Amino acid sequence: MWVRKRIDIGGLDIATGLVRCALPADQGRVTERVARLWAHGDDVLVCLSVRTGFDLLLQAVRFPRGSHLLMSAINIGDMVRIVEHHGLVPVPVDVEPSTMAPRVGAMARAITPAARGLVVAHLFGGRVAMRPIAELARRHGLMVIEDCAQAFDGGFRGHPEADVSMFSFGPIKTSTALGGAVIRVGDRQLLGRMRSLHQGYPSQTRVMYLRRLLKYVGIKGLSTRLTLRAVAQLFTLLKVDYDRVAGSAARGFAGRDFFDRIRRQPSPVLLAVLERRLRRFDTFQLCLQQRKAARLLELLGDHVACPGVASQPHTFWVFPILVDNPAELAGRLREAGFDATRQHSLTVIPAPAEGPAWEAKTASAIMERIVYLPLYPQMPDVEIERMAQIVTRAARRADRRCFESLAAGDVPRG
Repeated sequence: MWVRKRIDIGGLDIATGLVRCALPADQGRVTERVARLWAHGDDVLVCLSVRTGFDLLLQAVRFPRGSHLLMSAINIGDMVRIVEHHGLVPVPVDVEPSTMAPRVGAMARAITPAARGLVVAHLFGGRVAMRPIAELARRHGLMVIEDCAQAFDGGFRGHPEADVSMFSFGPIKTSTALGGAVIRVGDRQLLGRMRSLHQGYPSQTRVMYLRRLLKYVGIKGLSTRLTLRAVAQLFTLLKVDYDRVAGSAARGFAGRDFFDRIRRQPSPVLLAVLERRLRRFDTFQLCLQQRKAARLLELLGDHVACPGVASQPHTFWVFPILVDNPAELAGRLREAGFDATRQHSLTVIPAPAEGPAWEAKTASAIMERIVYLPLYPQMPDVEIERMAQIVTRAARRADRRCFESLAAGDVPRG
């Protein structure tokens, strides 16, 4: 079975981490080396995760309680949790399905005197055109925060008009270090407050990071085609939901004590692995991923819609499609040896009680119909062609028309 998402880290990277766990390291120096790899280096905070950085930002910026924070309507639930923890109100901004960008018109309608900032999520590997969004935000005095967790391509360091840009190197991200994040902050005073708060956090221990390394050695071992098929069959025999378990296995902060877990400084070992990944970014593999995606798009043609496909540039970090029969299609693909899934950490942000008109209907319709196809450089073209045949045969003719209706703002319900 072709695994849904390969962990993008090599054996030498993991071996480096294992060796570093036994060696002394200066956390300050390795942090500085990572920061220097990020453009100027003096405008970034290197931390444990994007969740950590976002939480630090909201602690340091000191928005009044009850303030509105506009957000791309689709984001991970933990980001919403952090906003609410700080007494702020997350306000969804519906998205344009072809680019997954926040709709400027929806954003304009959501801006009230209580609005203080905007969080734009670059989704699925595509990059949102920030200029029109940033211009509207500036006219209303909003802080512009971009969540680039899914958009790293080795060179992109954040849009110049964003006040804050957040990049993740968590377990399922491109060029992962199995943790770590780089947060670029334009306001030096704000960055200084974030750094002061961060320095008060306890450090992730070497043992914590060692456990993570060993966990993902195991996950990579179980991700080979024969092993994965056997695991899936065993789960079926035991009547365990394989899709749910597989979807939660790679989550970085599952479990209780969420804020205790994110409020830590990264281990110097994690930072050393992150430095290695940034210095050795594999541009060839990224280009190969893009080529595979272009081929799959060609094979799918007009049979199904691919949300975000029009955003440029695009790394195709994941390959989602929209169909009217998502559960049925995912099941057929798994039977054929493709670990397609509907499991994800993304959620549609609900409209606040005082603004029911802000409901993100397009975003909800997208997430109701989404299926993620396995796609990565190691998949042979012949297997990509076989997967595309299954999709085009199983997808209903209405799927493309549904996408066009979403783009027009007419939201059908499945």
